[in-house]
Amino acid sequence: MINDFTKAMAFRHACKVFDETKKITKDEINYILEAGRASPSSFGMELWKFLVITNEELKAKLRPSCWNQVQITSCSHLVVVLAGIENAKVDSGKPRMQLARRDMPVDKLDGYVELYAGHMQDTLSSDEKIYAWTARQSYIASANMMTAAAFIGIDSCPIEGFDKREVEEILGLDITKYQVAMLLPFGYRINEQSSQLRLPFDEVVEFIL
Repeated sequence: MINDFTKAMAFRHACKVFDETKKITKDEINYILEAGRASPSSFGMELWKFLVITNEELKAKLRPSCWNQVQITSCSHLVVVLAGIENAKVDSGKPRMQLARRDMPVDKLDGYVELYAGHMQDTLSSDEKIYAWTARQSYIASANMMTAAAFIGIDSCPIEGFDKREVEEILGLDITKYQVAMLLPFGYRINEQSSQLRLPFDEVVEFIL
């Protein structure tokens, strides 16, 4: 089945060099970011934040800490995807606030908070474990942003190759609150797209009847 969504999936690839003369408009970047904001998350916690960088000096400062990848400086907009730490903790009050958005009696809300705390007890036992969980959650939002970008003809490149500590220091992050999960450059390709290589459908999909 071919439709606009499948065309966007075929268009998307990890763009290695962006055309520095082409810039994304405010409406376009907001469209992309809205796809991230609207993404699903476990327990509806939305434990992410998106830092949008267009400052060329800051991008240049970040590039050496990102394996000197040219996408960091050639992109139009660099989105740093952050994974929440503090807001995942029950004591922060954030989980209760998120769950309370569903209008429900106090006793039922208390039950949901207890369920969250109990189910997540091990995950919430250290900042390192929280980061492992919330970074995975942020990948859902990241994938949706890349697909949204492709849908309107904008390229992207998910970047995990970076020195996490250095990037966090350059950005002046309080890592008790947020830590870097991924960097997402967005812009327009300057070269033709390479062939998209994927494993065969039957090799990655198994129907259990």
